[in-house]
Amino acid sequence: MTTPTTTGTPTDATDDGTPPAPSTAASAEAWHRPLEPAATGPGTSAPVPRSVAPVARPSMTLVEGTSFCVSALDGDIDPGAAHGLFVQDTRILSRWRLLVDGVPVDSLSAIGSEPFEATFVGRSAGRAQGLEPTVVVERHRLVAHGMREDVTLRNHGLEAAAVDVELEVESDFADLFEVKDGRHRGSRPVGRRAVGSDLVAWLEGPVSRGVRVSAQGAVAAPGRLRWSVVIEPGQEWTTTVEVVASVDGDEIAASFPLGAPVASSGPVRRMQGWRDSTPEIRVDDPALAHAIARSQEDLGALRIVDPEHPEDDVVAAGAPWFMALFGRDSLLTGWMTLPFAPGLALGTLRTLARLQGTRDDARSEEQPGKILHEVRLGADLSLALGGQSVYYGSVDATPLFVMLVGQAARWGASREEIEPLVPAVDAALAWILEHGDVDGDGFVEYARRTDRGLLNQGWKDSGDAMVHADGALAAAPIALAEVQGYVHAAYRARAFLAEHLGRPEEAAPWRARADALRRLFHEAYWLPELGTYAMALDRDKRPLAVVSSNVGHCLWTGIVDDAVADTVVERLLAPDMFTGFGIRTLGSGERGYNPVSYHRGSVWPHDTVLAAAGMAAYGRRDAATRVTDGLVDAASAFDGRLPELFCGFDRHDKPVPVPYPTSCSPQAWAAAVPFEVLRISLDLEPGGDGARVSAGHTEGRVGTVRIDNLAVGDDRLSVSADEAGVDVG
Repeated sequence: MTTPTTTGTPTDATDDGTPPAPSTAASAEAWHRPLEPAATGPGTSAPVPRSVAPVARPSMTLVEGTSFCVSALDGDIDPGAAHGLFVQDTRILSRWRLLVDGVPVDSLSAIGSEPFEATFVGRSAGRAQGLEPTVVVERHRLVAHGMREDVTLRNHGLEAAAVDVELEVESDFADLFEVKDGRHRGSRPVGRRAVGSDLVAWLEGPVSRGVRVSAQGAVAAPGRLRWSVVIEPGQEWTTTVEVVASVDGDEIAASFPLGAPVASSGPVRRMQGWRDSTPEIRVDDPALAHAIARSQEDLGALRIVDPEHPEDDVVAAGAPWFMALFGRDSLLTGWMTLPFAPGLALGTLRTLARLQGTRDDARSEEQPGKILHEVRLGADLSLALGGQSVYYGSVDATPLFVMLVGQAARWGASREEIEPLVPAVDAALAWILEHGDVDGDGFVEYARRTDRGLLNQGWKDSGDAMVHADGALAAAPIALAEVQGYVHAAYRARAFLAEHLGRPEEAAPWRARADALRRLFHEAYWLPELGTYAMALDRDKRPLAVVSSNVGHCLWTGIVDDAVADTVVERLLAPDMFTGFGIRTLGSGERGYNPVSYHRGSVWPHDTVLAAAGMAAYGRRDAATRVTDGLVDAASAFDGRLPELFCGFDRHDKPVPVPYPTSCSPQAWAAAVPFEVLRISLDLEPGGDGARVSAGHTEGRVGTVRIDNLAVGDDRLSVSADEAGVDVG
């Protein structure tokens, strides 16, 4: 998906129209406005998705809402790298280089404190040969809708230091897609001027963008701000540089205004509200405890919100390049975090319902009832999938939406929260029944509608992901195995909702559909010679007869026939699939296998943990524990932060997981994995009436667990667990 830079922490990594219908457009337009802090409180020419260009040196990413800044570890932004300050998918700063006496600062350290905050420490060059430098330079950076940087020089010398400070600034207003893919179109007609202590740049267009960079006491010249200062021995000099973005001529209010304490700013209050609303979790196993704590911070950082609906948190897919709403990513993240942060799931559901498809549009692949794939905010939407701000080319987000509504109800979401979502649920099911089955064979499949769309539209969305046993790529329409599982679970979720909402007579038809699909699926997909289900069916209804991780999702959704469930579990645990850290996306014995590919042999933590959840659901807790223990070991190797994916090498060959070079980190559904590991380990399940949960005892390495402030409906519960049992109260 993107570079494995960390939020607020340095890493050694590489970066990898038809107008909308009125009802959809009205909601989508909100995502083009500046995003405000969330409310505090509880072989083809197809676009290859999520590919990125390499960054030449280690980088740091700071994130707040949909805005983010990628820089080198010295704090500088290099236009030759995939760096920049990005607001609404547009790079408003392409160069940001601090010079002291005409030379760059010698970097000493980069210290991340919050996801949106870091301090870069360095020193100036020495004044005389053989003498060490005496001026220490600190840059305290805060990123939100724009940026604030407090620059402080401290003189540790014995005499006054006369210092010339210069900040080089450029703005190219490149689209995020251009930067991440390393295909910047070149110069745009950017207007620029220097006035007093301000640098101003702007780009006219259908959606104009602008930026103002200012610092009191600076002298502005084209492309730079300058200061000439004298710092007495033992004293310091400080200035604050503000970067203020504008859209259509209107400046976005600074999130860290001068004269106001940073502690009272919106981003700080937002993160504190998140911490206060999530449970306190104590786990004996230090590796899992560290992973959970890290994930809590990362999920808090990845939240974005529509300013017209500040009550609805959703998570962006991942930093730095996917700080946008993705349907599939947010739904699966909401599912895994539902017991611990129910607001994420409900905010996601309400937001996706507002943006649900209402009309038929081939370019954006919108259809009535369909749930979106992604939302983009950039000024140049020609670079977005479908060429529009909202793209619907996802075959799985729609059934996942229905599943999550049902699960939210099981975990105690109130009738007042669930009832308004039922029309969207029924519209989604209508899409499944009327549009999802392209050829009328009883299965939901996909085929892109124009060459602007994604070739593959399941979660394995790279162009070469769908492969036959002989290595040939499958032809669309393609019916993914896991999508049939999602549809099966969506039907059952609708049946549960009917009973839950007091309309039991509506439940039987949905259960009948689920049972019929389960039988049909087994007949069409089961491959007895492989002991598993086909990854998909192609255009000619030929099974993709390969061993793949997709069947783990089938276990998770309950579509696997009980008679073969143990066989499927063992197949996933076989050496060609289970690396010791996770489950490969494609078996190592397959012709198409590549351990360093995106979807043909790599390990995705979310994919692996859903398989573990499925194993546990079919009574194979031994197998589930083996898998979750491997994931915890992997998290420990990544300092507690599971990346989007890592390479599929065997643990006996490579004793630590090998990073995938363009993996996104932090990434939403990877950050959710430790929470799902904890839930599986506790056998924690909703009681279904909003007032209780059931649990067994801790498994594997977890040891003793204590969870306080666990939200189940209107109740706040405490859970204490060890190997002997669980107490819920």
